[in-house]
Amino acid sequence: MIEIHSIEAANARLRIRRAEHSLKRANDLLDEEGGVALNLALCGRIRAAQRHLIEARARLMTIDPARTN
Repeated sequence: MIEIHSIEAANARLRIRRAEHSLKRANDLLDEEGGVALNLALCGRIRAAQRHLIEARARLMTIDPARTN
């Protein structure tokens, strides 16, 4: 049972890292000049990445409540 718990916690941490990376990349692209249409698309991508990050952190907290990051 502990192995499954460790695997689930590792997967949750991986999801957090991926969401953080995606959010950072979208914000970096938004800083570049790309036009209005691209900026609107990136804003949608940023909102989705923020939502994924919140969901991944919540999942990690349900799996491993002692973890604060």
